[in-house]
Amino acid sequence: MEKKNNNPEKISSISQFHDLLRLPKPLHPMVSLVDNTQLVINEDLANHAFLLDFYKVSYKFSTNGKMGYGQGYYDFNEGGLMFASPTQLIFTENEEGAEYGGYTLLFHPDFIRNYPLGKSIKKYGFFSYDTNEALHLSDSEKTIIIGLLQSIENELNTAIDEMSQDVIVSYIDVLLNYSNRFYKRQFITRKTISHDLLLKVEETLDNYFSNAETLKKGLPTVEFLASQINVSSHYLSDMLRNLTGLNAQQHIHSKLIEKSKDFLITTNLSVAEIAYQLGFEYPQSFSKLFKKKTSLTPLEFKNSLN
Repeated sequence: MEKKNNNPEKISSISQFHDLLRLPKPLHPMVSLVDNTQLVINEDLANHAFLLDFYKVSYKFSTNGKMGYGQGYYDFNEGGLMFASPTQLIFTENEEGAEYGGYTLLFHPDFIRNYPLGKSIKKYGFFSYDTNEALHLSDSEKTIIIGLLQSIENELNTAIDEMSQDVIVSYIDVLLNYSNRFYKRQFITRKTISHDLLLKVEETLDNYFSNAETLKKGLPTVEFLASQINVSSHYLSDMLRNLTGLNAQQHIHSKLIEKSKDFLITTNLSVAEIAYQLGFEYPQSFSKLFKKKTSLTPLEFKNSLN
């Protein structure tokens, strides 16, 4: 595989995106639905990095096996739904001879800005998932998603009037709500994989808080934790929340409180010494977090054991 060109090209408009991929001009300057059979990644665009100024939702399936997409390879035989937010770095890769179908929806932030979706879209963490965290759709789910995308296509092909934007935004809103529901289903139906990741999370945090060298670097971050188990930080938090009710940051704090209680019970270290041992720069930050999580200060907890 050729080395990727990591100098990203900024694509500021949907029209520019269409020109780049030699597609017909979009029917609307701020929203477009592309038939993926029309997408051809030319040699000069392969392994190229892009920064899009708009949202991208793609349902893709391959007619002849695995294809390059994003920052890795993904088996599109069963079809996958993927999301990208503005300014997110994406790569184009095209395995020789690969052909794929489905749809790609593009819409500019300004298209939804004056609607409730303009604010609520930020709650959908899947816009920051990696390619290998794509949403796998069941046959019934595929029917719903394809139906909504085709409804957007039909509206775009209808003469644009004062209601067109309202109708299209409502379809996008429903599409994202269904996607959120289907991701929650995927976390449940893939319990074996999810539980394996949960065990890796616990092991990683145990090792981190038991290692004086790593604690010298400070408290573990969600980004660090995600990198250790090879998933995106948003996917990690959403998966953990669906499995345990706690997001990644809350898991870190839970393990931190568990470790701090061990210190308070089994050692004569001062609260400040424990705080430094756990990677805190300021002891008062440790005391504040401990009280928030246990309703007791570290000293009150220690005294309650006597």
